[in-house]
Amino acid sequence: MRFLPNFKGFDFFPHDLRLPFMRFKALALALSAVAMVLSLFVFYTRGLNYGVDFKGGTMIEVQSKSGPADVAQLREKLGGLGIGGVQIQSFGAPTDVLIRIEQQEGGEAQQQAAIKKVVDALGGQYEQRRYESVGPAVSSELRWTGMIAVVCGLFAIVAYVWFRFEWQFALGAMIANVHDLVLTVGFLAIMQIDFDLNTVAALLTILGYSVNDTVVIFDRIREMLRRYKRLPIEDLINIAINSTLSRSVITHVTVTLALLSLLLFGGPTLHAFTAAMTFGAVLVGSYTSIFIASPILIYLGVGRGRAGAEEPEPAGPEVPINIPARR
Repeated sequence: MRFLPNFKGFDFFPHDLRLPFMRFKALALALSAVAMVLSLFVFYTRGLNYGVDFKGGTMIEVQSKSGPADVAQLREKLGGLGIGGVQIQSFGAPTDVLIRIEQQEGGEAQQQAAIKKVVDALGGQYEQRRYESVGPAVSSELRWTGMIAVVCGLFAIVAYVWFRFEWQFALGAMIANVHDLVLTVGFLAIMQIDFDLNTVAALLTILGYSVNDTVVIFDRIREMLRRYKRLPIEDLINIAINSTLSRSVITHVTVTLALLSLLLFGGPTLHAFTAAMTFGAVLVGSYTSIFIASPILIYLGVGRGRAGAEEPEPAGPEVPINIPARR
């Protein structure tokens, strides 16, 4: 098809870009350690805002028929019904409200009675749009299986990277993934975003997305370790990261556009998924691949056994000048 223009694409960054990422490795690792400690502290003190999937109870989505919903008035009205904790949260449009009723003691009969009290208190001012109910036994099982899924996903990724590369790369990928998960959980705890099955799916997606970005850089590092025997490891990793920046930017922009479409057209049930993915994958994940996973390789001793690595550098350092960037 010769009539088509000969378009070979373009790079966001020039091929000879040399940003000194490894110069800030100690600072980045220290900041990440502090952020992880703070995330764990918030998680243990404030906890997650478990949804109906993991806590049990009933969730009712209603829409005001006469303008924006008055959340304060709803809290006052439903709080005096004597049915325990009732969470009321606005979302999406100003007319939409989520009402969560905690699991009642006494079984299904008491739960239905509590739901009827809420519906009667709403009267004809609100239209019921969605109704979900999960029992305590099911919610406990879902919480347990969700945790198992995340742990199994983490170890499966470690096994893959270990098989594909070396143990240092596998350990670096595991630390990077744990870093992403801990910071994301801390973000969910701070913002009190609903933690339900959609959020577990987001955590699993973050694991896969993060390791994909990390493996691209790892593959470049391994390739350069074989080609440049005397190049200092910090310079080598800097060049590897710089040569993959264009690919990383394109990937992150594409994922951001997909998340934006989910936010605009996916409905309220995907808001938690979108928030977790935006923070954990796009923001934290891109930072982790550069400033966490790659510097850890230096501390784990990657490249120390290369032929000539311990010899003095020659007068003209063997620094690759024109390494083609990977898109």
